[in-house]
Amino acid sequence: EVQLVESGGGLVQPGGSLRLSCAASGFTFSSYDMSWVRQAPGKGLEWVSSIGSGGGTTMYADSVKGRFTISRDNAKNTLYLQMHSLKTEDTAVYYCAVGGPLNYGLVSRPQGTQVTVSS
Repeated sequence: EVQLVESGGGLVQPGGSLRLSCAASGFTFSSYDMSWVRQAPGKGLEWVSSIGSGGGTTMYADSVKGRFTISRDNAKNTLYLQMHSLKTEDTAVYYCAVGGPLNYGLVSRPQGTQVTVSS
């Protein structure tokens, strides 16, 4: 069974930083592109960032470009999202997903991690 367990969210002031992690299991992590997506209160899923299976290719939504960095450790089956200069509009539940920006998929019961940016 594919499992993706996100962690690292929390409450942070505008301008602050957080690092999200996603522990993957149940599939060959190193063979798949991975993505982060988010869902703000009352809104649909928004793609945030993707990384190639080897880690050499990264893509970002315009709204986070220059502030967020996606990375992965294939030896640890873990995906990361380093977030800097956080804004109130970054408030959302963040999920990791298997696949790239056009074909990502969440697990059947995604857990997510809550990020709240507020003063």
